Amino acid sequence: MDIAYSINNIPVRLTRERWFHITENHDDLAGYYDDVLDTIENPDLIIQGYGGALIAVKGIGRKRYLGVIYKEFIGKKDGFVISAYFTSKIDRKKILWPEKH
Repeated sequence: MDIAYSINNIPVRLTRERWFHITENHDDLAGYYDDVLDTIENPDLIIQGYGGALIAVKGIGRKRYLGVIYKEFIGKKDGFVISAYFTSKIDRKKILWPEKH
């Protein structure tokens, strides 16, 4: 198990079981373990996910993004990775961070 710290300084766990689940469903992510952790710690954007989840997004190449879905429990100072995926589209209406001015 590895831990990355979110922009809210919450430790977000990535367990072996979860990584296996992610790569089983998204085999294109197999070589991107460190990138998933880095995306949580150094995102370009944070987007609102479903059910209180957050999505850390980082640009990977031209018009390609890595999205990492995770959940934070701020009061408990705990979090965990739900999934990760590559995408070419971002719903800019759901951006939480950086805040729009």
